Amino acid sequence: MTSAADRAARTQAIVAIRKVRDRIDREFHQPLDVEELARGAYMSAGHLSREFKRIYGESPYSYLMTRRVERAMTLLRRGDMSVTEVCFAVGSSSLGTFSTRFTELVGVSPSVYRRDMAGDLEGVPSCLARQAARPVRNREANPRGSA
Repeated sequence: MTSAADRAARTQAIVAIRKVRDRIDREFHQPLDVEELARGAYMSAGHLSREFKRIYGESPYSYLMTRRVERAMTLLRRGDMSVTEVCFAVGSSSLGTFSTRFTELVGVSPSVYRRDMAGDLEGVPSCLARQAARPVRNREANPRGSA
């Protein structure tokens, strides 16, 4: 059986990790890294990564990149920005890393997505468009046309 102190410590850790996730959701377009997120939560980067993955099923970095890809999908569908502009607008500092992660999650490269999806969800409320176009989490997307 766990003691009241153990339960309190576990609850405190969950609250701290939730605050980290909320910060990622708010500041995904800023240059964030696990070390900085851990300092803000008063824990080591290793402990933050382990606890975040235990609670949310993916690492803080993976969650951050997924948030950036979600926002990038929206910007690419608008069609008025280049892939490079979108990459930097969502907080990525490397076009190569951004393109690789985008392709892993969505199943096509950012340029193909931009070309094929521009205007596809026009007129659809943004809350529904986000749900319909949400990238795959915790696994790689199947490339289009494969099962």
